[in-house]
Amino acid sequence: MTPSSLVSVDAMRDAQSAIAPHVLLTPVMGSTYLGARAGSRVVLKLELFQKTGSFKARGVINTLRQLSREERGRGVISLSSGNHAQALAWGAARFGIAATILMPETAVPSKVTATREYGGEVIQTSGDLLATALQLQHERGLTLVHPFDDARVIAGQGTVGLEILAQVPEASVVIVACGGGGLISGVAAAIKQLRPEVRVIGVEPAGADAMTRSLAAGSPQRLASVNTIADGLAAPFAGALNLAHCQAYVDDWFVVSDEEIVTAMRVLMERCKLLPEAAGAAAIVPLLTGRLSLPSNATVVPIICGGNVDLERLKALL
Repeated sequence: MTPSSLVSVDAMRDAQSAIAPHVLLTPVMGSTYLGARAGSRVVLKLELFQKTGSFKARGVINTLRQLSREERGRGVISLSSGNHAQALAWGAARFGIAATILMPETAVPSKVTATREYGGEVIQTSGDLLATALQLQHERGLTLVHPFDDARVIAGQGTVGLEILAQVPEASVVIVACGGGGLISGVAAAIKQLRPEVRVIGVEPAGADAMTRSLAAGSPQRLASVNTIADGLAAPFAGALNLAHCQAYVDDWFVVSDEEIVTAMRVLMERCKLLPEAAGAAAIVPLLTGRLSLPSNATVVPIICGGNVDLERLKALL
């Protein structure tokens, strides 16, 4: 892809203005404990407090507001393990749009319930989510809202990066967990175009490392299976547009284990008084393991990207 196909700062600023009436400006919070562990200043971006419990509401609203009247009238369809599903159902209801979401049979029950309560029609399947969604889109004449591989979605998620630069102007490192790649694409694009000296670090679970493999191969890769407790990061493939953004703007990557993610959840609960889901805790793993080398004067901003934790699953993990 050419640089002109990547999402611009202007597109993200336009998204920021447009979605502001619908979403929250999420807070940031310093952590003395994490700072001591990392040997640097640590400021958490608390996106787990966003509408519907994750950053996904941003990209959804930015996409839905750009649909034509005809597209809205047909209804929308998407695929998700949970967080995008909830955000799309919620956002579609705000615009008076019918939403259908394909979710895996193994989806976290609380996320399925929340999606339905927001007004979405949930169809669970053991088959390929994307293929099933595309088939149903064709049969019903629906409008596809992709969970991550869409410039409108990336621009919406990029507003997190714009907020970080405004709230923590001294930031020198930003850490972002990666599933399909929508959040890291937008955040990295915002930060690198405005402050290219800031390092952007990606984190993926070992059992769902589609983007890391795609970067190594130089083309989008699809995993035969995914196996991670971080269902919010369990996309089985990387988007082409997301890969292009990661190639252009992300400096380093860490692949982390589920055991390390559980430890990160414990730390955020015990030391920071936060209740993250597994995907939301993944960004602090490099700070806890000492694998990320940082100067003592660094200001590090991990994004705590989601808080839709299932309490039954949490009991089993802890």
